[in-house]
Amino acid sequence: MHPPVEAPARSTRVRRFSRGEKWVHRAAAALMGVCVATAACLYIPALAELVGRRELVVRIHEWAGLLLPVPVLAGSVSRAFRKDLGHLNRWGPHDRIWLRAVLRRDHRRASRPAAKFNAGQKTYAAWIAGATLVMLGTGLLMWFTRLTPLMWRTSATFVHDWLALTIGVVLAGHIGMALGDPEARRGLRTGEVSREWAEREHPLWRP
Repeated sequence: MHPPVEAPARSTRVRRFSRGEKWVHRAAAALMGVCVATAACLYIPALAELVGRRELVVRIHEWAGLLLPVPVLAGSVSRAFRKDLGHLNRWGPHDRIWLRAVLRRDHRRASRPAAKFNAGQKTYAAWIAGATLVMLGTGLLMWFTRLTPLMWRTSATFVHDWLALTIGVVLAGHIGMALGDPEARRGLRTGEVSREWAEREHPLWRP
């Protein structure tokens, strides 16, 4: 009799992000960080006085903002990135359950079902994408001062400034959530996460 064939052991790590996806996130995060840092130097008097060279800071801020969509556009050539965009844009009944659990402050894992991305991550991705486009549009109106009426530029400045403040708050929350989940950060850094984490945090995901 032949000895029984043992089933191959499941890997303890699963692939979450491709190399291209990791670089898209890093490039977008770096450009967003530059935008936030330079905006702070422009609007906070103490930082503006400390840094000086306002004209240079303005130019860095403008070009970082213009380049912000580039990593996403470049990443669109990656099949894995396009597939993940589909995951982020696809909502299901489990996402509504996840959001209701958050609103009820229900921290039980069973009450927060999630596929590859949970409803909070989908909401953040949609919001930051929309906010980036609005910031880009209002920034262009402010940049090309001689091509637009004064009322347009004034309105664009108001929207740009207040949305920038909102983005800063939301980004702080996003970073805070990431700091509280080392395995999620490891997934963005290495592209892999533990199978235990995947099954616990994203039980509907089938890697």
